[in-house]
Amino acid sequence: MLDRFIPNRSAMDFDFAHYMLTGGKVEKQNVGPCSPSRQVYRKHLAEALNMNRSRILAFRNKAPPSEEKYIQESFSPARKTKPVKMMRRISQFAERTLDAPDIVDDFYLNLLDWSCNNVVAIALGNTVYLWDASDGSISELLTAEDSIGPVTSVRWAPDGRHIAVGFSNSHVQLWDSSTTRLLRTLQGGHRLRVSSLDWNEHILTTGGMDCMIINNDVRIRSHNVGVYRGHGQEVCGLKWSLSGRQLASGGNDNLLYIWSNSMASLNGSNSNQWLHRLEEHSAAVKALAWCPFQSNLLASGGGVGDQCIKLWNTTTGARLNSVDTGSQVCSLLWNTHESELLSAHGFSEHQLTLWKYPSMVKIAELHGHTSRVLSMAQSSDGFTVASVAGDETLRFWNVFGTPRSQGKPRTEKKQEPFANIPRIR
Repeated sequence: MLDRFIPNRSAMDFDFAHYMLTGGKVEKQNVGPCSPSRQVYRKHLAEALNMNRSRILAFRNKAPPSEEKYIQESFSPARKTKPVKMMRRISQFAERTLDAPDIVDDFYLNLLDWSCNNVVAIALGNTVYLWDASDGSISELLTAEDSIGPVTSVRWAPDGRHIAVGFSNSHVQLWDSSTTRLLRTLQGGHRLRVSSLDWNEHILTTGGMDCMIINNDVRIRSHNVGVYRGHGQEVCGLKWSLSGRQLASGGNDNLLYIWSNSMASLNGSNSNQWLHRLEEHSAAVKALAWCPFQSNLLASGGGVGDQCIKLWNTTTGARLNSVDTGSQVCSLLWNTHESELLSAHGFSEHQLTLWKYPSMVKIAELHGHTSRVLSMAQSSDGFTVASVAGDETLRFWNVFGTPRSQGKPRTEKKQEPFANIPRIR
């Protein structure tokens, strides 16, 4: 009985066997000639329906599928996929609005700044107020006499504790915000109001209506350690580069200068101190912003008669781009998290405009102010922007996104440095 083959019923397809025995072969023989494409179609159809078999009986089950492919797929490295970047939603309305009564509506002044300790300083008339963004508390830093004021400029020191305040009478005061104590008064350098300030470590650089730019070393008694001379009218914009090697200054004479930190003279007698003298703006240059991700890239904005944002290579002095915004450019800020530039404007829409760099395509416009925006300041985390305008409002915008709380260690809330001072409002 060893020569007998017994079919295995569990391995057989009886429907297919019945079809083949009762007419499948005949139908196949009766098929007339057809085109090659028709033959290919029938072949694929037969394969799909498992009809291209010739055997009817089966004597053993099919071998199970090999696990080699499964093992290879299991242990092969996962294919890396490029993460999809989510689109950021930009709210076109202010997150918070505070009153700013008695703000001096003067394009050439710099009355707003935000410290690394999350405290906003704003000058309203003769008074400087401090608003703690961590708890919303407000305190008064100083109120000047009418013979000194109004306040014409404010600028936090890099430590976030000390602040410089410029006045209409040409004086500059240094204050300790944690003790609300006046540390010293810088005088004898400027003859007219001090409208712009910026720090480079321990050097406080001041610009005034007397066209002078002065470096003040706040550590020593004879604080005047250098002068930059070149502007013919009020110096309304001052910004040190992040490296501290170059200084950009803008004035009411429509000029933009790039200076080296080593080129200031003691008496300003050197008539050719600048690295570059840029004359392409046709109105006052107040808005200045150094790019945080490209050290030699500077953005500048012109006033009513210019209305342009210009981008410069400060190494060569070459203009890289110029964009006509259609309105007065009052302030500029770079996004520290994305390649974006924010501009603040005057008449007629008084808006904030977000631009994509380097294409300078307009991304969004933020409306809310009803008068020209005077100044902007950026939070230390780089996400929130504060703007103050002639409509006597201080507005806060989440224009650069929101902080990612995941994966970051929680920090204890700092004790309010002005807890013993009564709040204003």
